[in-house]
Amino acid sequence: MNYITLLFLFIGVELLYFKIADFYNIIDKPNSRSSHTSITLRGGGVIFPIAILTACILGYVSWTLTVAVLLVAIVSFIDDIKPLSQLPRFASHAIAIGLVFYDLNLFTQALWLLPIVFILLIGWVNAFNFMDGINGITVMYAFVVIVSFSFLEINKESLPLLWTMGLSCCAFGIFNVRKKAKTFAGDVGSISMALFLGFFMIKTILVSGQVGYLLFLSVYGIDAVITIFTRIKKKENILEPHRSHLYQYLANELGYSHILVSFMYAFIQLLINVLLIFLDSKGSLSLPIVICLLLFQITIYVWIRSRVVQKINLT
Repeated sequence: MNYITLLFLFIGVELLYFKIADFYNIIDKPNSRSSHTSITLRGGGVIFPIAILTACILGYVSWTLTVAVLLVAIVSFIDDIKPLSQLPRFASHAIAIGLVFYDLNLFTQALWLLPIVFILLIGWVNAFNFMDGINGITVMYAFVVIVSFSFLEINKESLPLLWTMGLSCCAFGIFNVRKKAKTFAGDVGSISMALFLGFFMIKTILVSGQVGYLLFLSVYGIDAVITIFTRIKKKENILEPHRSHLYQYLANELGYSHILVSFMYAFIQLLINVLLIFLDSKGSLSLPIVICLLLFQITIYVWIRSRVVQKINLT
């Protein structure tokens, strides 16, 4: 299918969804934890699992990954409308990750590796969901990671799938990357996209043998992990909604534009990914280099975060 046609198809699906969401009152009402101040349509990220389904119909992706993404999307969409308990959400994530393992033949790997990958992947899915809090951040970040994957030679055969998902980001971005967003991704969007990106990360590492590509997701990962440790240190419930990520401090307490903050996160990740691709092309992306890059990012992040918190406390 022509990619321009796909883009207009996805835009049309979004517009149709808006009518459905408006009719059934599927909205996001701001509260004390929110980073927005006006009622907005929720669940516009439904376009991401729809894009996966479209890619499956076109023969771009396996049925197992499609079922995995649709499973978490359906449960997450229900949760967006009427909050569910932890059990059905965790169960859907666990089954979906099992399908990802099957798709990638991970069950043939060493048994000790499976629980580690499972914990990392389920942690990533939830971290990505936690980071979805301001206009544009999820779709810009996802688009940068998808583009980064598409530049790797080992993913050449997966370009139609990556382009399809990239186009779904473009369609969603039209309505989300705004000062006043028309729609938010909702859990249906953030969790399904997180699972897709996690799948591609594992696939890329398995095919290339290069663990350094984990840093394709380092900006989100560092913010999420350090924020969790900070909340644990403060004896807060890490499962409850909050506004203590660095991006939230920048957008809420310091008043920076949501779009500017989202762009900074995406752009910094883009710079890191370009560096990783360049180093690997030169055969220089060794484990010591990867560790040094990670420690450098953590150091810079902690320094910026401490300065921001200090500034907030002085105001």
